[in-house]
Amino acid sequence: MNGHTVSIDVLIAGGGSIGLTLAVLLRHHGVKPLVVEEKPELSPHPRATGIGSRSVEILREVGLDQAVNEAAVDLRAGKIRGRTLAEADFTESEEWRTKTAAELTYTPARIRGTCAQNRLDRVLITKAGDVEFGVALDSFEQDSGGVTATLSDGRVVRARYLVAADGVRSRVRQVLGIGLTGPGVIGKETTSVLFGADLRPRTPFAMCNIEHPDATGLLVTVDGEREWVFLTRVDTEPTPDLIRTALGDPSIEVEIRSVLRFRGRGQVADRLSVGRVFLVGDAAHAIPPLGAFGLNAGVADAQNLAWKLAHVLRGEAGPELLETYHAERHPVALMTMEQALLRFNDPSLHWGKDMAEARKAAGAINAPVVHMGYRYGGAELPSTEDVALDLDGSPGSRLPHMWVADGVSTLDLVGSQWCVLTADPDVEADIPVHRVDGWLYGTVLVRPDGFVSRSYG
Repeated sequence: MNGHTVSIDVLIAGGGSIGLTLAVLLRHHGVKPLVVEEKPELSPHPRATGIGSRSVEILREVGLDQAVNEAAVDLRAGKIRGRTLAEADFTESEEWRTKTAAELTYTPARIRGTCAQNRLDRVLITKAGDVEFGVALDSFEQDSGGVTATLSDGRVVRARYLVAADGVRSRVRQVLGIGLTGPGVIGKETTSVLFGADLRPRTPFAMCNIEHPDATGLLVTVDGEREWVFLTRVDTEPTPDLIRTALGDPSIEVEIRSVLRFRGRGQVADRLSVGRVFLVGDAAHAIPPLGAFGLNAGVADAQNLAWKLAHVLRGEAGPELLETYHAERHPVALMTMEQALLRFNDPSLHWGKDMAEARKAAGAINAPVVHMGYRYGGAELPSTEDVALDLDGSPGSRLPHMWVADGVSTLDLVGSQWCVLTADPDVEADIPVHRVDGWLYGTVLVRPDGFVSRSYG
């Protein structure tokens, strides 16, 4: 046992996508955390593939949006289907990120296609700072001044705050005795097979429903050319022949690289913080996969928490600011889980065309509203279908986007700090004031995370 205690500001337990995102955001705000991850390296398995516009806005804030765009796959088709891939009809492709920049008027951020989580992680780690793999958080105790953590290599770390990004079976959450709300494990066990095969020229596409009776499942792109995931419910160990059956080509060379088995979960922690310990990502909420809500909710957790921790650590705010993390993110997590469960039970609410009336009848919210149209503070949304109507400058909503110069959005003006946006030339403040020609939302006080704090009409 190493008797020396290392003192740091923030210890992050878990070096997956959300732990890395939090580390990047903390460093962006001037805080240098330590990330420990018990796995020996970044996960090679893709897991989630859908990065929403709000997450890209957050990546844009830290200068990583272009790197993620380069890691993404430029698709020519969205979701297709067929008895096998060889028999799939690309002309029946469902819409997938086909709207242009001019059509997506509510956000400056978009990527060209799909970006698998393992590719996202390789971008995040370039700005995450101190990340130690093969090191787990063994135990911890907290008191009024901080958290004392013992690591698996014997080191003792004294941190002012601990953040658990350690997944759906979070040991930190269990030690804290935090309960869970939701149905828990849902659906049958799914086998995720990461494999290599050259599928050109029938690519790229986002995903393909395979309907062959001997190889039913979902084929998902990773790099759009040679790396793929096949999601299936076979009871036996998956083989290259199973993949060849799904592809409809018995001669193709297939290399199985990784196999993961999982079951969907719907659960939200009853508390997202206890004292100086916080939960983010899957440790805070496990969201069923349909809708691509889970990863993106975790990215939003990290952004919400990062600036608040930085403000408190710098003495610019009292610890009561950190209490707003649970107050703001917990209702959003519950809403997100409920929306994913609705889609799990009826996928047409997500994938179907012209489904506004059906969503309304089911209590479902259109996906872009789930991703970024929510409001902190519990105010009722103007629309459950049109996210642009929800981003209207009201307190608790994400600041409206307007282009103010070539390639510069009102969101970029925030600059990760408190500021005021207005069209009024007479407004003065002790924080940056940005005067925007044509601004239609009155004078608004904006938080460092780009959410409106107050509106002055």
